Amino acid sequence: MTSLPIIDQTVGEAPQRRLPRWLKRPMPQPGMAYTSNVIEDLRLETVCESAKCPNRTECWSQQTATFMIAGNVCTRPCGFCSVPRGKTERLEADEPARVAEAARRLGLKYVVLTSVTRDDLPDGGAEHWFRTVTAVREVTGAEVEVLTPDFLGNRNAISRVIEARPDVFNHNTETVPRLYHRVRRNADYQRTLNLLKQVREEAPHMPTKSGLMLGLGETLDELLEVFADLRAVDCDMLTLGQYLQPTPDHLPVERYLPPEEFDHIGELARRLGFRMVASGPFVRSSYHAGEMTHQMDVSVFLSNSPTGMNDSSAKNAASQVSPGSGLLQILPDSAT
Repeated sequence: MTSLPIIDQTVGEAPQRRLPRWLKRPMPQPGMAYTSNVIEDLRLETVCESAKCPNRTECWSQQTATFMIAGNVCTRPCGFCSVPRGKTERLEADEPARVAEAARRLGLKYVVLTSVTRDDLPDGGAEHWFRTVTAVREVTGAEVEVLTPDFLGNRNAISRVIEARPDVFNHNTETVPRLYHRVRRNADYQRTLNLLKQVREEAPHMPTKSGLMLGLGETLDELLEVFADLRAVDCDMLTLGQYLQPTPDHLPVERYLPPEEFDHIGELARRLGFRMVASGPFVRSSYHAGEMTHQMDVSVFLSNSPTGMNDSSAKNAASQVSPGSGLLQILPDSAT
């Protein structure tokens, strides 16, 4: 590469013990208690709690959450994730209805669903996914984004989730191929790309999305290669966020990237043709997910609009990006 190295090429530095100043989060707000009560009352799991997400205070205060279905025990031993691993339990038949009711009580217009990985089930939980997406849409009329596991590459299972017609199909790459053996054990990089490719082939108009954690020892060249691979399967949206060690038993942070470095890497990704990029220390797959999707829709409108940036309503919509969300406006080149 001829560009300046933005990420250290070696990982010999000892991990920092103290969080840098930019990794501070707001105090809880009144709405957080209401969200917590709804989740507890309906006996639901959220990735916000299980994965110790740093954005939980902000999101729950705004009465939004990412629902985690199919139980709270995962069958994969990923080195970065704090979701419990071990013996799984039977799927709860009424969970789709309870998730839909939670979305209704919270007044959600955009719902993000994820799940533990269920390699113990023949279909990986795909039918449960289908029922949950369908229930949420029937009860609330909300848009639904799915953040799925890889279903061990089972094409029939992936097709079943596609048949639920989610508004966005998200599957995370998580890290670069070199680090899969310790970061994402029992997963496969090519399997991830194949899943995203299958979604594009079976549902050409369904937006696809993927995300990576930074700070695990990856290099800039490796990141750019992953970005290129994702674009090769026509992935539309990309999220890039800082990896944070959830407990001392998990993988250490190799480096904390400052916000300006996330901006730079996000810009490099944008140049490769992603329709929307969110890049920042606190960016997570579901963080401002609805806003990200709607901004992408606006950018597509602008690229198809005969008046382009002269259309004031579209321009105003495109500028409404929440501060700190890490969203980069992806507008037509002629409009920038």
